[in-house]
Amino acid sequence: MKLTTKEKWRLAFEAVITAGIIFLCYFAAYEIFRWFVVTFKETVSTLWLFGDVVEDIDQQELWGLTPLVFLFLTITAGVAIHWRLKRRYRQYKLKHIIKELHYIAQGNYEHRIRGNYSGDIGKVVESVHLLVDSTVEAMEEERRIEQSKDELITNVSHDIRTPLTSIMGYLGLIEEDRYGSEEQAKKYVHTAYEKAKQMKALVDDLFEYTTVRQTTVPLDYVTFDMVQLLEQVAIDFELEAEKEGKNIQIISSKKPMIMQADTEKIVRIFHNLLSNALKYGKNGKNIRISVQEQENNVLVSVKNDGEKLSKEALIQLFERFYRAETSRSQETSGTGLGLAIAQSIVDLHNGEITARIEHGWTVFDVLLPLKRSL
Repeated sequence: MKLTTKEKWRLAFEAVITAGIIFLCYFAAYEIFRWFVVTFKETVSTLWLFGDVVEDIDQQELWGLTPLVFLFLTITAGVAIHWRLKRRYRQYKLKHIIKELHYIAQGNYEHRIRGNYSGDIGKVVESVHLLVDSTVEAMEEERRIEQSKDELITNVSHDIRTPLTSIMGYLGLIEEDRYGSEEQAKKYVHTAYEKAKQMKALVDDLFEYTTVRQTTVPLDYVTFDMVQLLEQVAIDFELEAEKEGKNIQIISSKKPMIMQADTEKIVRIFHNLLSNALKYGKNGKNIRISVQEQENNVLVSVKNDGEKLSKEALIQLFERFYRAETSRSQETSGTGLGLAIAQSIVDLHNGEITARIEHGWTVFDVLLPLKRSL
């Protein structure tokens, strides 16, 4: 810490004052001792063991003491002055720290308390910096949450308004008898019904997303075979895969692959990944699911050889309502919540999900613990 000129002068002045006070204390103590010796000569002479103290002290002033005694008194005074100035310097340190804390409290959170501090003060300064950093991080997280809420409202409004407008339009035509035949009226009703199903899918996904985002959600852990579970999920997509001209293949380094997890939620993870691969893996013919054990974890990789995603898309894939196709059209009938839900379920199981491009394949890696973590 660098002292100001004013503080340096104060320290010098305090050193002089402290030295003067110590000298006055020495002088007063010496004069009292000399008075006592002169007044009680016989008693002191009897008790004193080092020469004729009465004669020596009666004729000697304080500054006439022997060099050894004078050196001792000077060293004692120096120690007292050093202690006093050290205390005052510590107070100046605290004053500087408090001043800079007030500056930080005014909103200058990027500011750091200047100077090198050691000991307890150094620990306090370090703790203050950690507290400021955590506060800034919490504020930034709060800002992101607020921004995320605004985006949530915007995206939900958009995705609900589009099918709702169609529903109201077609039902309005029927309400006003503006249709040419019963067949046309049925067509209007069917279109409105399909749009209503899109809205229901969005609401269901929204409800599930908000549910799995709660860290207090209890998981129903059971012991199961991951390979068998994936085979069941693949069977559910066989017809859709054949329709799209795609082949689903499961490869496992070990059978069975026994682990513990909430099977209902695990199924949802791979249901979303396969659904994503079928919808967005354009021009692809193969979907491969590989399973391998890694220490105390199981790694499941879901990959397709369809159209590759951009680096920007890979970064944003797990954000809610994000779609690789930016038009947000209803053609893919997706809500943009599938991967966000998958990530939330993986997080609940203390796992990790990532996306990457490898040799022309789009790969989703899901890493899950084999056993329930207590």
